[in-house]
Amino acid sequence: MSWFGDHLWVTWLVAAFVLAVAELASLDLVLLMLAVAALGGMVAAIVTGALIVQIAVFAVVALALLGLVRPSLTRRLHRGPDRRFGVTRLIGVESVTTDRLTTLEPGRIRIDGENWSAKPFDPDTVIEPGTPVVVLEIRGATAYVHPSARRSDVVEL
Repeated sequence: MSWFGDHLWVTWLVAAFVLAVAELASLDLVLLMLAVAALGGMVAAIVTGALIVQIAVFAVVALALLGLVRPSLTRRLHRGPDRRFGVTRLIGVESVTTDRLTTLEPGRIRIDGENWSAKPFDPDTVIEPGTPVVVLEIRGATAYVHPSARRSDVVEL
């Protein structure tokens, strides 16, 4: 028993290693925070021989990591890029009209190298060729667009 009393830092190091390996199975960052806290206990064991100080350092570091660091890490890890598929990926895309667009006579725009049938989103708007537009909605195979803020050659009826 006296060996453990003289080498408590080894026990903390083994505990940190075991917790870090167990984290690989759980992937919830709790065991990783405890492993880092165990390393804090190991440092306290090297500096002082008092077991109560080592346990206090472990507890303080564990609570600090679990309460302050883990929430922000999990938020960052669970927040992923906004992935849109199909025609929804075209919403908000800017394009340029190749034809005149009216509600009664759809024209054409080019989006990502493809020609799309397009109509103005606002029913009483005429959009001239070469006007930058932004796609607001896709219905079927028709893109409903509105002039972009960059430039507008728009005629209101």
